[in-house]
Amino acid sequence: MTGTTRSSSGLDDRRKRLLFRCWHRGTREMDLILGRFADAEIGNLSDDELSQLETLLEVNDPDLYAAITGDKVLPADVAGALFARIKAFPIADGNA
Repeated sequence: MTGTTRSSSGLDDRRKRLLFRCWHRGTREMDLILGRFADAEIGNLSDDELSQLETLLEVNDPDLYAAITGDKVLPADVAGALFARIKAFPIADGNA
């Protein structure tokens, strides 16, 4: 699987924009990590979690990837509860 499985139909504009941004990061690894998380969770995120996701999307790919793999620590104002959920989210779809 290499792309979104979730339609943006029924999502508000903010969620649509975030779903798109999660799948269009610039590096394939981050597309798959954030995109798959967004596919599964975007419809259920609270306003606060959406804000946290927007903040995470401002981090450049190499730094965010390094933080997800444990090679770097993000600043406390970026690495909140949503980041922990993303980091723990299974990215394999069973078909890879």
